[in-house]
This record gives sequence, structure tokens and C-alpha cells, in this order.
Amino acid sequence: MDYDKQSQESPMSDDKQLPTEYGKVIEVNGSGENVVNAEDGRTIAVISPAAERALTRKFDLRILPVLAIMYLFNSLDKSNLGNAKTHGLEKTLGLKGSQYNTILSVFFVPYVLTAPILAILGKKYGPNRVLPLMMFSFGCCTILVTAAKNFGGLMTLRWFLGMSESAFFPLVIYYQTTFYRRGELARRLAIFYAAQSIASAFGGLLAFGVFQIHSGSLAEWRYLFIIEGCCTVLFSFFAFFYLPQSASTARFLSQDEKDLAYYRMQIDSSSVVNEKFNFKDSFAIFKHWTSFLILAIEICLGVPLQSVSLFLPQIVARLGYNAVKTNLYTVAPNISGAVMLLVLAFASDFTRWRFPFVALGFLFTFLGMIIYVSIDVKRQLHVAYFATFMMTWGTSAPSVLLDVWYNNNIAHEGRRVVLTSFGVPLANLMGVVSSNIFQNKDAPKYIPALATTAAFGATGLALTLLLGAYMMADNARRDRKAGRKIQVRDIPTEQLRDGPGAAEFRWFY
Repeated sequence: MDYDKQSQESPMSDDKQLPTEYGKVIEVNGSGENVVNAEDGRTIAVISPAAERALTRKFDLRILPVLAIMYLFNSLDKSNLGNAKTHGLEKTLGLKGSQYNTILSVFFVPYVLTAPILAILGKKYGPNRVLPLMMFSFGCCTILVTAAKNFGGLMTLRWFLGMSESAFFPLVIYYQTTFYRRGELARRLAIFYAAQSIASAFGGLLAFGVFQIHSGSLAEWRYLFIIEGCCTVLFSFFAFFYLPQSASTARFLSQDEKDLAYYRMQIDSSSVVNEKFNFKDSFAIFKHWTSFLILAIEICLGVPLQSVSLFLPQIVARLGYNAVKTNLYTVAPNISGAVMLLVLAFASDFTRWRFPFVALGFLFTFLGMIIYVSIDVKRQLHVAYFATFMMTWGTSAPSVLLDVWYNNNIAHEGRRVVLTSFGVPLANLMGVVSSNIFQNKDAPKYIPALATTAAFGATGLALTLLLGAYMMADNARRDRKAGRKIQVRDIPTEQLRDGPGAAEFRWFY
């Protein structure tokens, strides 16, 4: 049997022992198995790699596809305005001057204000319930765009769309940390997040198809919102009844598998599994200065991320194609962004390094923007189009790996939710910056916007390298103090409730 619950004394006395504070000892035997022992010597559980692989395959097949589809619709409903703009949205609604930019900006205000509240509710009542309810809400907002007649109507709907989408990504990140070990998380979250890049590509294809509708009574762009909104609402009902509250309550697992999932999280994810939310204890995450440096990196990430997400059709339009071809030519860069995200995430999990791959993503963004600004696009068409690929490479990967990086270093579930619910919306708030630096008066070159975006990418690169260097130096200092070298994987997260305040703590960098 790959996973056993036993009552005899542990035969592993010569192997590495890692005492915990909760009456159990975690041993790592010569076969690489985690052995959970009681203080009296009884073996509670033996966790073998084979049993874990079988369990994670179940999560990969049962949880990931549903979350990926949900996020695909989330991304479509958020970014479809850019596609609609290329096909007459401003003319139909009579938008003037910077009104389109204002509509983009207003989305991010409630997005930031309500994200922590909804994330806390998600922790309290379960992401499996709150995520589908949010999905239903933003699907309805998308459908209602069809009824918008003017600037005021569309701006109101974007406000409520921002509210309903605010904690979606933070809650998905937290939800996945309750199923996967720290070293398994990056590639799973990348597969999920790749749905955004695929959504951008699929959004371009869908827009291309929908814009061929010429016989209806509505403007062509309105059909885009009807189709995407209805699909979102329908899938939210399925997700509500399908998603399990946690690994230990999943109906598709046997009791032994539920126990295995629980002990996996105690060993390598959470200090207390399924811990109830405590407001004061959870907000203590902001007592450590690294939390604020992480938020600064999120800000630097947010401007490139939102610029590419919201304005890639306008950037590609500079290549000189018509509206239909412009939407079509956004497909390949977005697909390549998803591929690069998966490559870097798998490499990150394989090496168990985070910050070098985050830094590489920022470098891609910086180079892509600088190339696009500095060349004659019409004369060097292929180079310019390649630069748009680099832009998507540099926005997809850091957004996932940065979130994985700091979540890997927080064993306290409440603190994990709190920092994620501030960090992710803060990155998205930078859409206010992006939507205001891309001005119609700067079209088609958008040089001020692209230069500003490149500057944020360069700053993010520098801060990421700084934080990574600090973590490496602090681990070395802690090892010197302990008199021995301790690897991150050697310390069960059950001991790490106090984070950097614990003597056993080691940074996962």
C-alpha cells in the first residue's frame, strides 16, 4: 500500500526527524517518503511519492479544468471591451475624448476596494461557493452591456463588473494552495492562468467571427457581450454544484486519499489546515517589511500586465491592418504568452526557484516595449510583430510566479488570503495607469505609454532581484546561526505559523 495509517512503533529512528509543535514528528525516510509519527512513536501515516502522484492527478483532472474555464470567462468578460472598440463601440455609444479611458479606469476602483472583503468571505464560506457566485455576477454584468446606450450606462456596468470580479484571482490562488504542495503550485497555477492568454487569443477569434454578423438588429459588437455573458452564467451553475470545499471533503476521494491530502498540506503548505479566519492574526502579515516590497513589485507588474491585456489590439493596429485582421493578429502573441508561461512555471517547479523566473519575465516586458518604441514599425514589420510576442511573454509569467513565490512563504492560511487579496487587486489597479497613458492623441505610436510601461518593467526587475538576494542572504544567516544547512523542503509548514519569526523558517526563493 502506498499510503498507510499505522499504529506500530516507527522503524525510522535512524532517519531525519523534524519535530513539530503539535504532538507529531515528521520523518523523511530513505525512500523519500514522509512518515508522520505521534510523540509516543506510533506511525500515523506514511506518504509515498506514488500515492501523491495519483492524488495530484485526480486534482489535475477534477479541479484544474473547471477553474481554468472559469478564469477564461473571467478574462473574456474583462477584456472584451478592447475588441469591441476596434469595431465601433465608441461610435455607437457616442463616446468622446477620454471617455473610453475613463470607462476602463473605473473598473479598477471597486476592484481594489472590495477584493479584501470578498476574499475574507471566500475564506469564511469557502471558495467553492463564493467563486461561482462571483462568476454569475460578472456574467450578468457582461450581458447587460448589450443594453448600454451611452457613456453613463456603460461606466455603471463596468463599476459593478469590477466589484464582482475583484477577489476572483486571489481566491483561486488560495483555493489551489489547499490542494497542492508548494513545489507543485507554480505549474498548476500556470495551467490555470494560461486560460487568460488563451482567452485573449480566443477573444480575438470570437470577435473575428462575431463581427461577421451583419443581419441582426443590434450593432455587431453587442453580440460579443451576449454570447460571452450567457456562457459565463450557465457555467457558474455547474461550478457551484461541482467544486469541493476542500481536499478533505472532496466527494471523488476515498477516506485514505482525504487523509493523505490533509497530511500533505500540513507538511508542505499550511501551518493549520482549514484554519478559521482570525482578522487580527491574519493582518499581522503586514508587520514584516517584505510584504510591502512584494506589493511594490505587484505595482510594477500591474502596468505592463494591464497595458498588454487592454491595449494589445491597439498596439497591433499600428502594423497597419484593418479592424478584422488586427483582432486576428492578436491571437499568436497571446498563445505564445501562454506557452512561455507554462515553460517558465514548469522550470520554476523543477528547480524550486522562483525569483529568477519572475525577473526574466520583467526583462521580456522591458525589451519588448523598448524594441517596439525604438524601431520604424512600418519598415521593420516583422521585428515589431515579434516585439508584441515578447510583451506577452513578460506579462504572463511574472503575474503567476510572483503570486506563487510569496504564497510559498506564508504557511498561515489567513495571512496568505490577506496578502493575496491586496497584492493581486493592486496589480490590477494599475489598469488605471495603463488606461490613461494610452491616449488617442498619441495613436498610433503610443510612445509615451510604451516608454512608461518599459520603465515599470525595469523597476520590477530591479526590485525582484533585490528581494531574491535578501532571501538568499537571510537563509545563509539562519543556517550559520543554526550551525547546519537546512533546505526549505526539510521543514514541515506545520512549524512555520509565525513565518520569518520562527527559527526554523527558510525562505522559498
